[in-house]
Amino acid sequence: MTIATTPTLNTQPLLLDVSNTKLTITPAQFDRLCIDNPDLRLELTPNLELIVMAPTGGESGKRNSKLNLRIGVWNEQTELGEVFDSSTGYDFTALGGGKPSPDVSWIEKSRLEGVNIVGLIPVVPDFVVELRSATDSLSETQTKMREYQRLGVRLGLLINPQGKKVEIYRLGKEVEILESPSSLVEDLPLAIDCSEVMPGFVLSMERIW
Repeated sequence: MTIATTPTLNTQPLLLDVSNTKLTITPAQFDRLCIDNPDLRLELTPNLELIVMAPTGGESGKRNSKLNLRIGVWNEQTELGEVFDSSTGYDFTALGGGKPSPDVSWIEKSRLEGVNIVGLIPVVPDFVVELRSATDSLSETQTKMREYQRLGVRLGLLINPQGKKVEIYRLGKEVEILESPSSLVEDLPLAIDCSEVMPGFVLSMERIW
């Protein structure tokens, strides 16, 4: 007599290593993944490549928190728009883009009137910041910044603590690269004047390096 046995279930989590693999999915599949995996940070490139981002390290998290704080304080004082953190996703597929999540972004308030921002935001931000972590590829981050520029972001900052450089991406202009501690006056820290897009806002790099 044959006795049926119940197979032993492996209770260990199944892990998918995609570190050396490029996965392409549709925007609809991306949305489904985001719903099914709310704890993951996911992005979709314009080429429909899925990007799975690891949790940030403590140093990058500290820097990003300071960036959000400074921009948030300015925005609270001026009430000119809304600030969004790195958990916020955008949907640029209607413009031939992807579904990125900038480290910090800001949108002037009149451009959000009547826009549903419960899900991914379909509005191109006026201002974005990407903070390069120790594990981020510089060339890939620069490609991301050029894509923001193409989509119409008026001002973008790529902050590279490893090289102590800030790359400034302005709409319709060549990239400007600022280095620290060059051009310092009386040992003052490097500061970036963002007033062209965000009136009165100057981002000091003090304590962010």
